[in-house]
Amino acid sequence: MLKLCGLQFLLVIHSAMCLNLGDLHVTGPLKDMNFSIPEGGGVRILYQFTSEPPAVTFRLSGDKDGIIDIAPEKGILYLNGSLDWETKPVHWLQVESLDVNGNVVKGPYAVTIYVEDINDNPPEFDQITYAGVVRQNSRPGKPFMYVHATDRDNPATPHAQLTYSILHHFPNPYKEMLFQIDNVTGAISPSRTGSYYLDPQKQDTFTLVVSVKDMAGMSTNAFTSSADVIIHVKESLWKAPATIRIQENSTQVHPVNISQVQSNEPNVTYDIFEKEKLPRLPFSISQDGVIYVTKPLDREEKDTYTFFVVAKDNQGELTDKPLQIHVIVEDINDNPPVCKQALTVIEVQENEVGGSNIGTLFATDMDEENTLNSRLRFKIKSQVPEVPTSNLFYVQQDTGVLQLTGRSLSKFYASNYSLEVLVTDGAFETICDVEVHVIDINDQIPIFEKSDYHNVTIAESVPVGTVILEIQAHDGDEPDTGSSLIIYQVHEGDPNNTFIIDTDAKTNRGFMKINKALDFETKPVYNLVINATNPEPLVPGVQYNSSSLTLFKVFLTNEDEPPVFLKPVYQEEVSEDVPVNTLVMTVEAYDPEGDSVRYSLEGDVKKWLRINSITGQVYTASRLDREETEMYTIDVVATELNNAAQKSRTSLILHLQDVNDNLPYLVKDNPAFFCYPVRGGERTLIQATDADEQWFYSKFTFSLPDDVNTRNNWEISKVNATHAYLSPKHPNFEEKIYNVPIILNDNGKPALENKVHLKVNICKCSSEKSCFIEVERQHSLPTAGQAIGILIAVLLIIGAILGGAFFHIKYKQKNEKSHHKDATDSAELNKLT
Repeated sequence: MLKLCGLQFLLVIHSAMCLNLGDLHVTGPLKDMNFSIPEGGGVRILYQFTSEPPAVTFRLSGDKDGIIDIAPEKGILYLNGSLDWETKPVHWLQVESLDVNGNVVKGPYAVTIYVEDINDNPPEFDQITYAGVVRQNSRPGKPFMYVHATDRDNPATPHAQLTYSILHHFPNPYKEMLFQIDNVTGAISPSRTGSYYLDPQKQDTFTLVVSVKDMAGMSTNAFTSSADVIIHVKESLWKAPATIRIQENSTQVHPVNISQVQSNEPNVTYDIFEKEKLPRLPFSISQDGVIYVTKPLDREEKDTYTFFVVAKDNQGELTDKPLQIHVIVEDINDNPPVCKQALTVIEVQENEVGGSNIGTLFATDMDEENTLNSRLRFKIKSQVPEVPTSNLFYVQQDTGVLQLTGRSLSKFYASNYSLEVLVTDGAFETICDVEVHVIDINDQIPIFEKSDYHNVTIAESVPVGTVILEIQAHDGDEPDTGSSLIIYQVHEGDPNNTFIIDTDAKTNRGFMKINKALDFETKPVYNLVINATNPEPLVPGVQYNSSSLTLFKVFLTNEDEPPVFLKPVYQEEVSEDVPVNTLVMTVEAYDPEGDSVRYSLEGDVKKWLRINSITGQVYTASRLDREETEMYTIDVVATELNNAAQKSRTSLILHLQDVNDNLPYLVKDNPAFFCYPVRGGERTLIQATDADEQWFYSKFTFSLPDDVNTRNNWEISKVNATHAYLSPKHPNFEEKIYNVPIILNDNGKPALENKVHLKVNICKCSSEKSCFIEVERQHSLPTAGQAIGILIAVLLIIGAILGGAFFHIKYKQKNEKSHHKDATDSAELNKLT
């Protein structure tokens, strides 16, 4: 311990000289020294230099700054105040030793004191209050202003590492802040929420309290400062213009400025992309955001355009959402009227009354609909011939409807008129041609050339579409008009439309055809009344009479038809365990001619069924088996009793329902085995199955029979509904094959139980964990004597085989001779008798 000579430190130099430094370990000879001293801390001793005679005192020079000094006689280097890194981070000093005369004995030596920074300065913002402007819908994360603070501490240490945060947000109307700050750079930008919700109409000013901490914000002892940030929200510059209207076929020099957009951010690049794919979009945009139309537009080609304008920063990222630009091409009257038909033909009866609408002239205009540019007006320019007057016709100027001015049309004057109709849209005129045909009035009725076509006899099997009669009526009206065209119909005697009559429009000849299949048993005779009419209505005072009617009879001849089943297919569900002779179903067929029907079965390969040939009742003939065939299909044949050649067939399908009639059994993929010796814990997986359908049991039950030997040696544990494990209960098994009895229960209704035996081999195993099979050791090659013996034995065997074959041939020949002799003797005997 250091002991002080005085009671107080009145002067540092005196105190240093009064110290008893016998126990001070920071001592040493005079040499170059480096010290790292934390700033602050007040008075302290740094080091004591020891003197070597003849040196008796020390001298310090350099950057002492009134704080660093040395006790001349003791050689104690000390501080009489606090160092300050911010004032001077390094002090360069020299120390030398002197003799009694003040001459330098050693030195000077360099003493360097490095001042270590401590966190003793809070960060300070450049401004007490900051002000910034942000645009509505600005890009989230895009800075619009910065705050900045400094710290006087050493920037190479965490003491001056600053981190920024938003302490308060006034007002804060949403759950998330509308602004965010980069904690390193102090950049303030809209948050994703702010980019969406900022609106100067709702809130145009916000105040943020921004905090800055030193120590990188990671220490509880960090210093903190704050500043207010006033943010003004301005309306977004990035807005789509209102719908742009461009007049078609403009004569201006293109490109033409039609609108302009401006991004919220500077130094952006503008671009256009299409909403719809066009061969070439007739619009462009400059780097100032000016939108141009690049060529004259044609409304009739395309009347609207929609495209998008985007702004990108220098990294190619979108600065704002794309703006949708809508352009409407305004119409001008640049299209003349067009006649819908090159020649409009109208037919008018000669007795038509004045004011009647006789037809309409249709014209179109490609200019915009429902505008004056496409409004059409009609006017008759000429009429040829002008008889009996020059104004027989009138056209409604806005609709094109043609009317008669009076009851003046007569084929006596003219049968055709040619009209020129002037159609105008206000700027253009077009002539449309109209022909008016004066047609004869329908004042003549059709008259049949025969009032009775008598009858025809046909077979009921005559196919549909066959013509069975040709008829003819005549009409005195003008040919090739609706007044003279004849329509034939069966007026009476055919309620089901069994017959139909087609008309040859040139000759007015009628052809009666079979429209539906005939059936002698349903209707053997048809008494038909046929009428003839015109598509054009008759004039008042004229009516159809008996001259427009004719009679015709159709007789059908009966043909022998095969029986007809009441159903196309007979199906039935039958349980597979029904007793033999159970009635399954009844099939029914009838003969159209009333003959009796007999039934038989074909294709009953399993002989499961029989049928009553008279009643059609089908019975089981033997036991059914679903496991053999689940759906059994055979043919039922119906035959006429008096004509076996007339027969019909249909399908009989039995759907067999399962019953639980099959015992469960083990699926044996591989024989079970355990490696000898048994060590314990082994098990083998066994599986049960059943030929019955799965839904007849919920699970298989595995168990061992109730005998002591089996239960002492083996145990069964369930795995799932179809599998279980068989395990040996002890290790004391011999190396042999065991027959293990297992009881399987299928839990059906009724439940079936089967006792099976599983062969389990306790065997020595190979390295692959399978039973090891010993192969008999191969013998060595035989000796010469053994080889001779083997050869003799082989020759004897071959000789025996050849002898046996020779004896068999001789015996066969002898039998054949004997048989031939017996046949000869038999023939002779027959002759004698």
